[in-house]
Amino acid sequence: MNYSELVQAIKDYTEYEETSFVSNIPTFVRQAEEKIYRTVTIPELRKNVTGTLTSGNRYLQRPSDFLAVFSLAVVDGSGDYSYLYDKDVNFIREAYPGSTTGLPRFYGQFDGDDSLDYGNFILGPTPDSSYTVELHYYYDPESIVTASTSWLGENAETALLNGCLVEAYTYMKGDPDIMQLYRQQYDDAMQALFKVGTMSQRDEYKDGRLG
Repeated sequence: MNYSELVQAIKDYTEYEETSFVSNIPTFVRQAEEKIYRTVTIPELRKNVTGTLTSGNRYLQRPSDFLAVFSLAVVDGSGDYSYLYDKDVNFIREAYPGSTTGLPRFYGQFDGDDSLDYGNFILGPTPDSSYTVELHYYYDPESIVTASTSWLGENAETALLNGCLVEAYTYMKGDPDIMQLYRQQYDDAMQALFKVGTMSQRDEYKDGRLG
């Protein structure tokens, strides 16, 4: 399902095409996408990026589309990976004052997004060299509104459509029974999507078959 098809489906299901309603459809879609991405972790929505730490700088800026960490590793001059442990910022500051340098062992979520940057990790100890760093993370993909197609549209259109219908009916202050129907269909689709996410993170041979 691409964006044009999704918009038409919303109009068809609601049987409503009032001007302000139609102009708000992109908002309904983005709200539905955000709820889905904040509810399930889908391995297909992970990225790997590499960068370089600056010697003496204990902060590492997060990518602009960052959502959550999967893993963070420092690669030394021999190409060996050292995976960092997630710790509270206060622990890192107390255990590793800024003057304490070396190969980083820990990281923390230092701050959040603001108008100036996309937030930063704090590292401990402070890097003593320009190490390569590899971040594996969950990201916020471009919305189907602007991209026309998306992973959700191609692989989870039931969850996406019903999520949009819940938002649309909330805006319309629609019939409670129909609202309940869309909510139930959305919940069912999300349970199925959650199971897909769980299965794709397992090795059935090693972990056993899910019931």
